[in-house]
Amino acid sequence: MKATRRKFSTSFKTKVVLETLKEQSTLQELASKHELSITQLNTWKKEFLSKADIVFESKKKI
Repeated sequence: MKATRRKFSTSFKTKVVLETLKEQSTLQELASKHELSITQLNTWKKEFLSKADIVFESKKKI
């Protein structure tokens, strides 16, 4: 049987990453809760944090 690749919305990824940042649960607990691997959680967290500064950049004037 061929494994089907799951797709996740950006809002779901954001919600999960924010849960990891709160550190109220272990990565293992969150991975189990959301049926994800710890590697996936860490990948999303790393990507989120690497782009966080974009939020505070001023918008370019046209």
